[in-house]
Amino acid sequence: MESVSLPDLDRRSRRRQETIDEILAVALELMATEGVPALSLSAVARRVGMQPPSLYQYFPSKMAIYDALFHRGAQKVLEAQRAARATVTTTDTLEQLLVGTTAFCRWCMENPVYSQLLFWRTVPGFEPTREAFAPSLASVEDLRAHLQLAADAGVLSAEAASDEGVTLHTSLVAGLLSQQLANEPDAPFEEGRFTRLLPTVLDMFVERYRPRGNQ
Repeated sequence: MESVSLPDLDRRSRRRQETIDEILAVALELMATEGVPALSLSAVARRVGMQPPSLYQYFPSKMAIYDALFHRGAQKVLEAQRAARATVTTTDTLEQLLVGTTAFCRWCMENPVYSQLLFWRTVPGFEPTREAFAPSLASVEDLRAHLQLAADAGVLSAEAASDEGVTLHTSLVAGLLSQQLANEPDAPFEEGRFTRLLPTVLDMFVERYRPRGNQ
């Protein structure tokens, strides 16, 4: 049996990853034009230039493509938030919260197809795998940790970092984004009728969890 050298394996791995990246990029383009739930494997295969059976060597089903895109999108939005928070020089935890949440909202507006897949159940029957969902859980835990920092600093009550607090925060932000994407999807983030209200929405959250001693 002929052995395969490591450089050959590396080249094969790179070619395979390049093909996977191309398939996912094409799938994302088709979802943008045809609708997120209308993705067709045959359409993806045609656009990539391969027969549908060949596509199965990379993704065994349409749900597998959705899952890979979910994981990629979740990782990207997690990185966007962490990168934004890393640039903050203020020690004001509420200002830090605004920066991180703004980065999240801005990313969602700039990536509406990913957003539909990540935050709204647009694909009947699709559930991300545990691996694909892991970055989303990390985003939630980042939020919880930051709310805990604000509580430790005395600017929010301890309940802000509870399950209820995290749920309320994500619900408020998701509602704002839903309205913006539904009504003015092409508006710049700073000019959106809804997204420009983000500081007000966060003020409402802060007021809900303001420590009683500061009222």
